[in-house]
Amino acid sequence: MKITKVTPWLLHARAAYYFGRPGEYIFVEVKTDEGITGWGEVTTTHPVANRAVCAIIRELGPTIEGDDPVQIEKIWNKIFRRFTYMGSRGASTNAISGIDIALWDIRGKALNQPIYNLLGGAVRDSIELYTHPDPNIGPDEARKQGKEIADSGHKALKFDPYPSMAEEQNGYLSGKMDARGEAEGNEITAAFREGAGPDMELLIDAHGRFDVPTAVRLSRSVASSNIHWWEEPVPVESTHALKNVRAQIELPISVGERLHTRWEFVAVLEQDLTDFLMPDVTWTGGISELKKISTMAEAYYVPISPHDASGPINVLAGAHVMMSVPNFYKLETARHRLDAYDVFIETPIDVREGSLHVPDAPGLGIEINMDFLRANADENYRGD
Repeated sequence: MKITKVTPWLLHARAAYYFGRPGEYIFVEVKTDEGITGWGEVTTTHPVANRAVCAIIRELGPTIEGDDPVQIEKIWNKIFRRFTYMGSRGASTNAISGIDIALWDIRGKALNQPIYNLLGGAVRDSIELYTHPDPNIGPDEARKQGKEIADSGHKALKFDPYPSMAEEQNGYLSGKMDARGEAEGNEITAAFREGAGPDMELLIDAHGRFDVPTAVRLSRSVASSNIHWWEEPVPVESTHALKNVRAQIELPISVGERLHTRWEFVAVLEQDLTDFLMPDVTWTGGISELKKISTMAEAYYVPISPHDASGPINVLAGAHVMMSVPNFYKLETARHRLDAYDVFIETPIDVREGSLHVPDAPGLGIEINMDFLRANADENYRGD
């Protein structure tokens, strides 16, 4: 079997609008000469980044066309080493991720097996999820949505309760949060706790916005609401800052969505800087890399909880890996109801009582709705 074409699809999908994204998704199509097509995803968070990643994927296509898609590890390294002189993290690993996921999809379809069977087989029957309420809501709505999420069967929810500071509108981070914002965050967190009940695991995402003293102060301020983890308390660039926070707070820490490849996780594990790891399968290097990072973390008894809150391929790719991973906590999804993804795929994602039931069909286990893709693709990044 040979790869014949690699195509990035940039989709304008307002129907699938989640979080603050502009309703754009990147799907990656890899075709072969035996008629088997694999699909990956690389969803970023800004239109400029989306187009940069699409351009990289399109330029990478000719370098792997003619290669055997079964040789996933060889192709992963072939692409990765192309970028070692300009930076082999970030956009380059995003591109690798989409292609890698598509190659695993091809492999599963060729062997008539779900991907998790090719990774060692299932160690669980389903994938427990954590999910999100709407962003930027007040206490009354937080109370209401917390109850809705609990009633849906989910046992964990994640949110960012803190308002934006003025300087953040220009992309600048002072790292501060004023007293009013702190009080607002505490009130919203307490409302989620009240609405969701005492058994719900509340996960706070600080989005890497704070300096060390602010992260420490806010974590102590909100701790009375029984917080399960404190995510990205400081900007991801500094493991020293993370170490400083780690030494001063009592809340469990979760990091990893903006780390790329196994090498960036080494320092976090060796220096005991986190309680949970949350690599994103579409950013860190695909299914191949997520499996390796999970195995590394298993040696340290650190649970894996993938940041997979983009599109349906993202969710399913992470879920297939987690089906085979002993040290799994929960998988992230954007909402407790994922029906907005139905426009992308022929069969809806199966979520029941807060758990995702991974299809046992070959590959990822889904079929892409090509009519929707053709009708909603950017004219500069689309296939036939």
